[in-house]
Amino acid sequence: MKPRDRRKTQQERSADTTLKLLNATIDLLHDRGLYRMSTSDIAEAAGVSRGALTHHFNSKEEIIAAAVSHQLRNATAGLHEMADGIRQSGGTSDKIVDYLWRMMNDRLFYVTMEYLPEARHNKEFRAAIIPVVKEFHAGLNSVWAELAGQVGVEVEHALVLMNATMCLIRGMIAQSATRDDPAYFDALLDFWKERMRREFMLKNDEYPAGAGEPKQSLAALKISSAKPRHQGAMKGR
Repeated sequence: MKPRDRRKTQQERSADTTLKLLNATIDLLHDRGLYRMSTSDIAEAAGVSRGALTHHFNSKEEIIAAAVSHQLRNATAGLHEMADGIRQSGGTSDKIVDYLWRMMNDRLFYVTMEYLPEARHNKEFRAAIIPVVKEFHAGLNSVWAELAGQVGVEVEHALVLMNATMCLIRGMIAQSATRDDPAYFDALLDFWKERMRREFMLKNDEYPAGAGEPKQSLAALKISSAKPRHQGAMKGR
């Protein structure tokens, strides 16, 4: 006799409903935009009643802040997983740039462009998302700090490179709204990856004394998971 399926608890059903609402909110932010969606639209897209939505969230602002936090925390988890991979098996600057481009171009920054104007003008909304935005930036820092430690580059310099990379990627994605030209963006990424190889090719005349011996380009060398040769590079981790 086939065993009966276990009935979900109220807590589990509530968590399922919340997840449906958060995912539907991100979908609508991306597909329609913040000002072209309503809580009724979110409920319909999630396949739940509007009453179920209002039971979990008091306002449109509240559910958008929760959805953005959910999306950013998923992205942050991926960043920490990548940092762990670099720590265990090594990595390259090329792989990091490619990963960040895929992550940001996979709806993340398009959604960000929708809520940033609201965050600028709405103090309560801004306060709700700032903590999770800081968590996301900490995840970015961890990836570049791991790479810096593997090759003996100062962490502070690696974080400047990270911020420059993110600024480039954000600008490219913003431009893609009016320019459908994959070859153009590929050329920009290739240029930037070459620049990163040079930055991470440690030379004695380019970095402070004591930074260590010159290293090969990360593009040509898969970094091992050995301890950093330049222990000072991990300062501030």
